[in-house]
Amino acid sequence: MFKHILVPTDGSQLSTDTVKRAIAFAKEAGAKISFFFAKPDYPVAFYGEGALIDPTTPDKFAEMAQQQAKEILDANEALAKADGVDCASVSAVSDIPYEAIIAAAEQVGADLIFMASHGRRGISGLLLGSETQKVLTHSKIPVLVYR
Repeated sequence: MFKHILVPTDGSQLSTDTVKRAIAFAKEAGAKISFFFAKPDYPVAFYGEGALIDPTTPDKFAEMAQQQAKEILDANEALAKADGVDCASVSAVSDIPYEAIIAAAEQVGADLIFMASHGRRGISGLLLGSETQKVLTHSKIPVLVYR
């Protein structure tokens, strides 16, 4: 039924558990996986007189974010390849992860987004929401939420 699955990841343990389950799901379905990591954009802050300024340059920040993305995505690809699942990786700079996830799914031609639920409940879930909830709300592509 599903032939190409986008699996967003952030490198957390919950995300890694979800990646493992997505790999098993893809193997059963005979589907390809595209792993996705949303790299943060350089934080722009305005400081008053005498404030400390972060010495990290935008170029250095981008380099560190790219290295983090590479490490996380390479680890996920290794897991998929060990199980014989065809895979690729993609990343994008975005401070709005849910939009980047949906855009990546459309870009790679995914027919399913397979992602973790970070399990916020109660007031924190209501106030903060979650990227998963936002993807569910805005995506035209089916979303499978793994708990």
